[in-house]
Amino acid sequence: MTEKTPAKERLLNAAAELFYREGVGATGIDAITAHAGVAKMSLYNNFSSKADLVNAYMQRRLDEWRDVYQERLRNATTPQERILAVFDSYVDHAALADEWGFRGCGLLNAAAELPVGDPGRAVVAFQKEEVERLFKEHLLEMRPGASVSIDDTAQHLSFLLEGAMSRAGLDGHDARLKTARKIANSILERL
Repeated sequence: MTEKTPAKERLLNAAAELFYREGVGATGIDAITAHAGVAKMSLYNNFSSKADLVNAYMQRRLDEWRDVYQERLRNATTPQERILAVFDSYVDHAALADEWGFRGCGLLNAAAELPVGDPGRAVVAFQKEEVERLFKEHLLEMRPGASVSIDDTAQHLSFLLEGAMSRAGLDGHDARLKTARKIANSILERL
């Protein structure tokens, strides 16, 4: 980051790194402003509170994942490739956090620290529901007219992906995500 980068962007970048690496609760305002190289007042000029900054961080993570997914989707020409693009987007998104020490899904990690009812948790729930919806959409493209098995398979793929992400976070690398993709591919080949 340079001095020319707007304070809001510097704060979001610093918060993204520190929240992911250290956790939301363990990261104080002073650490964020020091890491961003801005005065504490800059934080309050751009965000109403730490909670507001946390919500902006979570929305940014969601937007980053969507961008990564859209990039993967550009090369996916079949419904099966579009489903696998979701898995690939998780691997790609995980790689964005490698320099901070991979800890799994930044959205789920942050949500685990937030109280029930916090708006940040709704962002995470929305993303997880969006993934399952994408699976359903692409499965219906593969098997038009199917219904119950589509819902079950979409849920199964979602659980496979999220479980792999959880285990990858514990392992500190993306090997479980790559294995989950292989499993998903074998499921799709049997449909």
